[in-house]
Amino acid sequence: MRVLVEYCICILCIIQLVILNIGVEGQRVIRVDQKGHGDFTTIQAAIDSVPSNNKKWVIILVKTGTYREKVKIPYDKPYVVMKGQGRKRTIVAWDDHQSIAQSPTFTSMADNIVVKSIHFMNSYNNPGGTNKNPRVPAVAALIAGDKSAFYRCKFSGVQDTLWDEQGRHYFYRCTIQGAVDFIFGSAQSIYESCVINTNGNALGPGVSGFITAQGRTNPNDQTGFVFKYCVITGTGNNFLGRPWRQYARVIFYKSDLTSVIDPRGWDAWHFAGHEGQVTFAENGCFGSGSDTSRRVRWEKKLNPQTVQQLTRISYIDKEGWLKRQPY
Repeated sequence: MRVLVEYCICILCIIQLVILNIGVEGQRVIRVDQKGHGDFTTIQAAIDSVPSNNKKWVIILVKTGTYREKVKIPYDKPYVVMKGQGRKRTIVAWDDHQSIAQSPTFTSMADNIVVKSIHFMNSYNNPGGTNKNPRVPAVAALIAGDKSAFYRCKFSGVQDTLWDEQGRHYFYRCTIQGAVDFIFGSAQSIYESCVINTNGNALGPGVSGFITAQGRTNPNDQTGFVFKYCVITGTGNNFLGRPWRQYARVIFYKSDLTSVIDPRGWDAWHFAGHEGQVTFAENGCFGSGSDTSRRVRWEKKLNPQTVQQLTRISYIDKEGWLKRQPY
């Protein structure tokens, strides 16, 4: 029996080594290791090595470490999988802050991108702590390609943390941390089983935070942010969102809203007087911050059919692209 067990273990080890070397279905695997035990010592160098207009999945394995670099996947580098060794172990950090366009630590412009188990941080305002830098927009990640998926990642910042700009995106068991408009953009995205962590300590007493700032510009656009089975926690007093553009759409569905949520729920911002164009809604939420009796009167009450349409995975994936991506 002992010989059989040892034999099985040996076979499993061989299989694992084969998988690591050939990837999924023979795709190329690139290793990034700061200590020099991989193909590259920086993530950007690994991305740069991917052929332009790539047609096959390329797996980039990023070993443990804090990578002090700006990382960009350009338009012509699709079909890339970036996999770290855990969001507490594989961290990409930078501190640019001149503008939202210039500041992202991580930028993903290509279609068909998968990212797993990596922490992206804009450290200018020292998320989770305090420093003397003035609070300014400082983006941790900009996601602008279509068919992009993020699993067990973390995004840390204070203002404008995650720029969910455009395309269809799926975030699963991710953590997004910030204080002001820290999930913003015009994408069509589902956030499922994510932790939304408000950092009210970064704002000071009496200053409220804002979780979302969605940018839908047309009532016929399919875009919007859907938070499904999420937990909203943290510190301070926070609104669920305010409209970045006039037809903003955000829904919180069957999520745990804790006491960090302002009883009013939503803010009209620059669109006071035009709240009827905005679609902000909650459905089936629970927790100490979920009482809707004091919500703004213009919060939408969606019918069951609309709720079902927005919360199913088909909202972002009617053709099955998620199932075709390497997991």
